[in-house]
Amino acid sequence: MRGSTATKALSAMLLGSLFSTSAFAQEEGTDEADNQIVVYGRALEVIGVAQSGSQGTVGYADFEDVPISRTGELVENVPGVIATQHSGSGKANQYFLRGFNLDHGTDFAGFVDGAPINMRTHGHGQGYLDFNFVIPETLERIDYRKGPYFADVGDFTAAGTVAFTTADALDPFAKVEAGAFGFLRGVAGGSTRVGSGDLLIAAETQFYDGPWVLDEDLERFAGLIKYSTQGHDSSFSVQLNAYDSKWNSTDQVPQRAIDNGLIDRFGNIDPDLGGKTTRLGAVVNGTIGSTTYNAFATFYDFRLVSNFTYFLEDPVDGDQFVQVDRRWVLGGSVDHQFDLGAFDLTLGADLRHDAISKVGLFNSVGGVATTPIRTDSVDETGLGLYANGEVTLAPGLRAILGLRYDHISYDVSADLAANSGDGNDGILAPKASLAWQVTDALELYANYGQSFHSNDVRGAAITIDPVSGDPADRVPVFARAEGAEIGARVQQGSFHASLVGFWLKLDSELVFVGDGGATEANDGSRRYGVEANLFWRPTDWLLLDASYARTDARYVGPPAGMRDIPGAVPEVFAGGVTVKPVTDLTLTAQLRHFGSAPLIEDGSVKSDPTTLVNLGGYWDFGPLTLGAEVFNVFDAKDADITYFYESRLAGEAAGMEDLHIHPVEPRQLRVSARYRF
Repeated sequence: MRGSTATKALSAMLLGSLFSTSAFAQEEGTDEADNQIVVYGRALEVIGVAQSGSQGTVGYADFEDVPISRTGELVENVPGVIATQHSGSGKANQYFLRGFNLDHGTDFAGFVDGAPINMRTHGHGQGYLDFNFVIPETLERIDYRKGPYFADVGDFTAAGTVAFTTADALDPFAKVEAGAFGFLRGVAGGSTRVGSGDLLIAAETQFYDGPWVLDEDLERFAGLIKYSTQGHDSSFSVQLNAYDSKWNSTDQVPQRAIDNGLIDRFGNIDPDLGGKTTRLGAVVNGTIGSTTYNAFATFYDFRLVSNFTYFLEDPVDGDQFVQVDRRWVLGGSVDHQFDLGAFDLTLGADLRHDAISKVGLFNSVGGVATTPIRTDSVDETGLGLYANGEVTLAPGLRAILGLRYDHISYDVSADLAANSGDGNDGILAPKASLAWQVTDALELYANYGQSFHSNDVRGAAITIDPVSGDPADRVPVFARAEGAEIGARVQQGSFHASLVGFWLKLDSELVFVGDGGATEANDGSRRYGVEANLFWRPTDWLLLDASYARTDARYVGPPAGMRDIPGAVPEVFAGGVTVKPVTDLTLTAQLRHFGSAPLIEDGSVKSDPTTLVNLGGYWDFGPLTLGAEVFNVFDAKDADITYFYESRLAGEAAGMEDLHIHPVEPRQLRVSARYRF
């Protein structure tokens, strides 16, 4: 253990005593119990405003009293999204949505305060989406939109988009959490008036060993400083955020090793795996009249040690490898809204430049890099231009038309000169939507749109495979997505429900390849499915919410019988019940389920379904809230993630195809104390 228990406890206590200034509440709607202002984002009236049946907002109060075992699970507030993990708490989560195994972010775009989080041409996987730097208590809301129907976003948006927004002001608080397997977390924050604005400061530290035979030894630190002002017809905010984490990881392990008693279910094959991430960011947001602007600068440093196939390629030293990524991401966006009477027009542009000083893959032994497989420096610049117009065709009937153009230019400098090169490409994407408000409580939607994900531009410049030396096929810079959706939304008092059916086609599927530890471009694909969502607060003391999604996903192109998409989860269900039996007590039960998925193209091997139930209880004693959370109440022995590929263990004569699983964590209790100053 790198940090002693005493050191960890002291760190948490120090965070708990950082802030003692006053602040202003930043929420809407009144809780009759204590007159505290609360917003339930899922209860907001969006009929007459929303563009589709699959978009919405989640307010902080929606997930404040919901058990969340790791930061990345915040995205599970988006109906139909599942977030899992297979390589330690410090690594970006594995996301599943609309029949996609999104790996760590492909076709799922993420933003925090307007800054894009997906990483292009990343050392671990295209579109890598790591939300671990977010401090949950600082969030004001989560906005989500599914499908390629929105002109103001471009790359990675085929399946959906999620945008986190931090609060401008917070009541000062301090919180300490402790639980099984060495879990300890301390977070504190608050804001005060400075001049004409609010200064918010928050910090978090977390330590965790996990149930693994090899201690995860997670050490995580995050901080946020934000200053914001609000004028008559303008607003401005500037923030600095910082994040650093390091961890050991127990990756997925072969089922045969568990069955044969070689390792425990929570054991490992390679004890030298893990990673570290450092992220420093600056973000500016503002409005001037009808103009909105954003600018961001992010420094990012990443290192990950993995070994998925053990001794398949190298029976002596093993197949361990190191992935690294070091870059600056610079950019911004601007848009202006024109009120032309019956027609509202928005024109916008966004710019992003990734200055990647080092992105590489190395062989390694004992966690130490040995021979390089490939190292590159890359400059990649993306420019997006869009127009979006909304017109009222008849009373209650709106039409929204959009057009977006994206252009990416790149310059790859590879250690192998033949793989260096530069180039550029562009893509035009139309959008169209209809929204018909049938009654005050019912709105119908029809949507069509095109979008894309970018490919790793090293694949656009490559000519020679750096491992085999054989000629390599290049991939295009863009893979187009095309989709359509019909939906309905009902909002009657506290009852909110939506139902949508969707269709989506991709020119090329990005798929995680287990035996290579990489995301590769594959055949085109098509998906169609249905989603249903419910949010109902029948009384002041009872809240019900549920979401269900069913998707049929297939490759387009391969012969019949070889069209299943590995990892494409066909069925997802999540539900929750929250009750307040007395004024100061909140009890909640949350369930999530994702179904059996094909693991190879012929569908002959499938994963088992996974079902988890979490419970939470929160007691208010004036400014003090005590909490208790039980994760995996029924101690399910399911898998968080399952792959099927060939690997070789020490002593085996040859490689074997096998299931490789990362188990869900066992039942565990966490308790917390939060004090509001």
